[in-house]
Amino acid sequence: MAPNIMIVEDDKNILKLLRYNLEKAGFTCFTTITGEGAFDILDAQSIDLIVLDIMLPTIDGFEVCKRIKKDDSYSHIPVIMLTAKGEEVDKIVGFELGADDYVVKPFSPRELILRIKAIMRRNMPKESYRDILSAGGLKIDIPRHQVTYDDKQIELALMEFKLLSVLIERKGRVQSRDVLLEDVWGIAADVTTRTVDTHIKRLRQRLGKAGRQIDTIRGVGYRFRED
Repeated sequence: MAPNIMIVEDDKNILKLLRYNLEKAGFTCFTTITGEGAFDILDAQSIDLIVLDIMLPTIDGFEVCKRIKKDDSYSHIPVIMLTAKGEEVDKIVGFELGADDYVVKPFSPRELILRIKAIMRRNMPKESYRDILSAGGLKIDIPRHQVTYDDKQIELALMEFKLLSVLIERKGRVQSRDVLLEDVWGIAADVTTRTVDTHIKRLRQRLGKAGRQIDTIRGVGYRFRED
């Protein structure tokens, strides 16, 4: 079955270009020109990835992303922000809201497709992980992109999954915010952002009791406790 991609873009020419190229690449596309329409599609269809423009009428893309990532029904869906805004601060805002990638217009459709495929493969950070990671009752199945705690499945967004995988792979070792920014998000360490803290907070909430095993090392970073 072809992956379902939702495109939220109010420029009809760009929307047409995106749909043509994505369908040619083998994806099934659902399109809308408004943020409100995005939620109508999410309620009606099973969506695997969202390509989301920022400059939308009534509800902008930042707000749409924020609502998606706060809703347990949709928060696991990867979001690629697509926008004419290329300032560093806009990228930071997008990542802090939970976006998984950021593409600036004008863009190459081929590059966007490669980014989508990379996210769909759930490619992991730099280290070569084992297929199965486990710690403190948590089990992470890398190929299946599944996390379970005491045999109960936990839904995580892509970046939360990658963050947890890094922490467990390096359990017992403190990971600074700079290291996590570089290895999980690919953001330069000299960028000032609360992205890591925001995602750690969200990750702890999703993990429930298991989230207590993520320690905050004041002034340094975070550590997943050893068994």
